[in-house]
Amino acid sequence: MGIRRPYLTLVPPDAGQRVHELREVFDALRWMVRAGSSWRMMPHDFPPWEAVYQQTQRWLRAGCFEAMVHDLRELLRLASGRAPDPSAAILDSRTLRSTPESGHRGGYDGAKRKKEGSKVHAAVDTLGHLLALHVTPATEQDRAQVGGLAEAVQEATGESVELAYVDRGYVGAEPAQEAEAWGIRLEVVKHPGAKKGFVLLPRRWVVERSFAWAARFRRLAKDYERLPETVARACTSSPSRA
Repeated sequence: MGIRRPYLTLVPPDAGQRVHELREVFDALRWMVRAGSSWRMMPHDFPPWEAVYQQTQRWLRAGCFEAMVHDLRELLRLASGRAPDPSAAILDSRTLRSTPESGHRGGYDGAKRKKEGSKVHAAVDTLGHLLALHVTPATEQDRAQVGGLAEAVQEATGESVELAYVDRGYVGAEPAQEAEAWGIRLEVVKHPGAKKGFVLLPRRWVVERSFAWAARFRRLAKDYERLPETVARACTSSPSRA
């Protein structure tokens, strides 16, 4: 378990009610998210799926993965010669196709021309480490989520973020005012005037890379969950560079 054990140990290690090793349960959860399997299809090499599911719900309710991501982000920033808390962030969204489980809360993303789905709104630092994330129907506009993301970012960083890089989907007076209310200035990164083929946009490519990291996990390739909170927590529990 390494550095994960303090975050995942909710009861004393010698608690009488513990039947399965936490390492085995955590490995089963990682396999399920990476392989995109349903709970009931978990291989017999792991603990019973019911035990893995129940322990995962305890971890999610306790905020274990959020705490792990917060501390790991600070360590990685220090190792890169940066301050533990960032002064800049990058905001963007990614649309996930719906499944029968999540179809009742899906929406159509007209900008990306995708059918019923959910939209994952994320904020990362300039190294690509997750700061905040929440999920809405795909019909929701990116600019309408700025206030909520800005609040979550400042809560996660101790109000250290002063600047957020965004795309043209966040243009307008209202999102700028919502960000400013939390002490953040929005800077729109635009495409160059003349472009040919693929163009790597300054700053914004970082959040796209973070989405690509998440896409390696098949459970996160579509919205398989009944609740949007479960989608957000699943994204948080998946290491970005695994």
